[in-house]
Order: sequence, then structure tokens, then C-alpha cells
Amino acid sequence: MLQDALAAAGYPERVLVACSGGPDSLALAAVAAYFARRGHVDGHPVSVGAVVVDHQLQPVSAEVAATTARVLQDLGLSPVVVRAVDVASTGMGPEAAARDARHAALDAAADEAGAGAVLLGHTLDDQAEQVLLGLARGSGTRSLAGMRPARGRLLRPLLGLRRADTLEICEAEGLEPWHDPSNADPAYARSRTRVEVLPLLEEKLGPGVAESLARTAAILQLDADYLEDVANDTFARLREQSGAGISLPEEALRELAPAVRFRVIAKAAAAVGGQQPSYQRLLAAEALLRRQGSAGPVELPGGVGVYRLSLAQLLAEERSASSDVPRGGARCGKLVFRPQKPPQ
Repeated sequence: MLQDALAAAGYPERVLVACSGGPDSLALAAVAAYFARRGHVDGHPVSVGAVVVDHQLQPVSAEVAATTARVLQDLGLSPVVVRAVDVASTGMGPEAAARDARHAALDAAADEAGAGAVLLGHTLDDQAEQVLLGLARGSGTRSLAGMRPARGRLLRPLLGLRRADTLEICEAEGLEPWHDPSNADPAYARSRTRVEVLPLLEEKLGPGVAESLARTAAILQLDADYLEDVANDTFARLREQSGAGISLPEEALRELAPAVRFRVIAKAAAAVGGQQPSYQRLLAAEALLRRQGSAGPVELPGGVGVYRLSLAQLLAEERSASSDVPRGGARCGKLVFRPQKPPQ
């Protein structure tokens, strides 16, 4: 579990546990404290600290954070720091905004402590919930692949354990976890999935649904990683600088498998400052390949416009001294991705 995660991360000497005081992260802290007392993992030296993020979203949040910090200190973790964050009100929704604020706080704490890894207490149940939410949103392979065991220095060593296992660890260690009431609040989609949807699926389909969903995520992670590698290589091969934008030859794009083509289009948009497009926006951009003559723009998130420039227009622009299309003899039309100027 934790040993495997740290081994895969190259045995970082300094580790932080992100702990909310809930059963999952508190159980993880107890396991990490065992290795902290030993001073090594598989013979590799390790010291373990902790960070408690106070989202300031509940009246008791400061008290819970302070109590959790004392428990972590009693376990022998050092240093233990509490980070209070302001959760911005954005269009992302409260859960996403809280996650972004939390990750920023964890990154800052890890930088200050010189930590090579931050341990997160997500369990198999969390993974199953993530897959169900991704399925409901129609978010595609990336979302259905769920949470990664490792992303940068964020490690999730408990993804193979059920939530009931972490409760047992806390009981065995004499720890009293805090149960966040928002985890059962039906106002949140994740809470409804946890309290209502997964139990209903287990009741109607039989036990093992959560394990099957987590297994699906693990399989799709392999598929998503492979497609991402292929898309990265393809984008690097096809991209051409086009003034302030990027162009892709439409003939080569048409020859790509759709799964790769959509990813390459998304990467081109990101390369000029765009955000991840929705599936509908990607379809609209990809449809430019079936247009005659020059067409567009199709607007993508982040202020990016996608144009189809015909061969005739490309040749005309190559002859123009003010052209931002690279010279050198166009042979086919192109999709051009350009940052759009904000309205005056």
C-alpha cells in the first residue's frame, strides 16, 4: 500500500500527509506515522509531516483543523501545519473551487517543507464515485479513468482500500475521526452518489459494483495514457507555427483515427492559450475539415478561434508580405488556431 506508492515515487525522503481529520486521511496518517517512527521505508530514510487544509466553509472548520493538527502531532508527525484557504466563487462549482484551493495550499506546503510527495487519502469508494460522476457527465475516457495513483508529487496509496477499511484502521489505532456533514449533503452530486446511487447499485446489481468501477478506471487509465502518448507525438510532428497561432495540415488530420484527431485538435487549442474544449466544441472544430473553401472561426474555450484556410487562400497569404502563414509552399488546406482579440 504506502510502501508501494513511495517505491513507485522513488522513495522521497520527505513526505507530507494531507489530512482533513476524516477517517480516510486519518487512517493514512496513522499508517504513515508507523514508518515515520521507524525512520525508513524498505531501508530508505523517510520523515513524515502533515498539512491540514481549512477551507473555512463551515463554522467549526477552524476548530476541526486545530483538533486534527493535535492528533497528528500526537501520532508523531512533524511538522504539522494548518493552511486556511479562501474558496473562490467561480463558475466551476463549489467542489471544484475547493479542490483547486486545496491543491494550491498543498503545493505551497510541500514547497516550504521540501517534500517530494504529498499523500492523499482517496479510497476505492472515492474512485468508484468519480467514475460514476464522469459517466453521468459524458466526459469521455479521461474522466472515466478516474483518479491516478500518482500525479506529480500527489500520491494516493489507499485507492485499493474500501472506506470501511479506513474506519477499521482508525478504530484499531484508537482514533476518533471527524465526519464531515457535507459528505452526506444531497446538495452535492458526489454526496448523492455516495449516499444514494452506489448503495442502490449494490442492492440491485449485487456486491462488487465499487470494485468493478475502480477496475474500469484502472483499465481506462492504460488506454488514456497510450492515446495521450500517440496524440503528443502526432501533434509535435504536425504542428506548424503560424504567426501568433498554430496550424495543422488538414490532409494529415483526416488520416488520423478519430480518437487521436480530437486529442490533437484539443492540444493545438491549448498550445495557443485555450482551455479543454467540450466534446460539442471539438466536434464543431473537427467539422471544419469537411467544409469547402475557407471557413470559421469556431470559438473554443479560452478565447481561441479555429479556422479552415483553403489551399487557395494559403497560397495567396504566402504571396503576401504581411502573411502570418509560414512560407514554403502549401500543399493542402490547414486548420489554424489563433488567440482571439478581446472585444474593445
